[in-house]
Amino acid sequence: MAKYFDVHPENPQRRTITNVAESIRSGALVAYPTDSCYALGCQLGSRDGIDRIRSIRNLDDRHHFTLVCQNFAQLGQFVQVDNDVFRTIKAATPGSYTFILPATREVPRQLLHPKKKTVGVRIPDHTVTQALLTELGEPLLSSTLLLPDEEEPLTQGWEIKERLDHVVDVVLDSGDCGTEPTTVIDFSGGELEVVRRGAGDLTRFE
Repeated sequence: MAKYFDVHPENPQRRTITNVAESIRSGALVAYPTDSCYALGCQLGSRDGIDRIRSIRNLDDRHHFTLVCQNFAQLGQFVQVDNDVFRTIKAATPGSYTFILPATREVPRQLLHPKKKTVGVRIPDHTVTQALLTELGEPLLSSTLLLPDEEEPLTQGWEIKERLDHVVDVVLDSGDCGTEPTTVIDFSGGELEVVRRGAGDLTRFE
């Protein structure tokens, strides 16, 4: 049965955030809010967490997991970014964007796209997510909480608790955060490619 925590969206209780971060370090799989719907998250090196996310979402090994980072300095440890791309991403973060980039050696092999050796990264603009990342001190391995055969992600904490009670360990609820996933932009091929149009504004890239 999942632990359920309800926090204020603008002033999340520090003690609760600390408890959730400690659970993640201990191997927990958490459902948590972001600036573009809820996500599933676990510790970066958790093979069990990766397997559980794949199982819940029915994902194959071509799926791009996302490293949700606290800031640009942290993001830069895990992906290779040239100067032009650096400026473009820097101007768009934090925000509702996921960027696909070549991974550095810091990224566990099981997270990489099997052929491209790429990974998704993002810096969310969400108070609760940022508080959790600050407390955790490292990126959160994540995937949008979109269940198989459903068109929209789950967006209510109580419903997530009800439906995923026996497959996640923690539900962190800060209220409705929308149903639109991030805009996904792939920079790994040398040219900007929009993989998915979502919550992020694309005009800044045009």
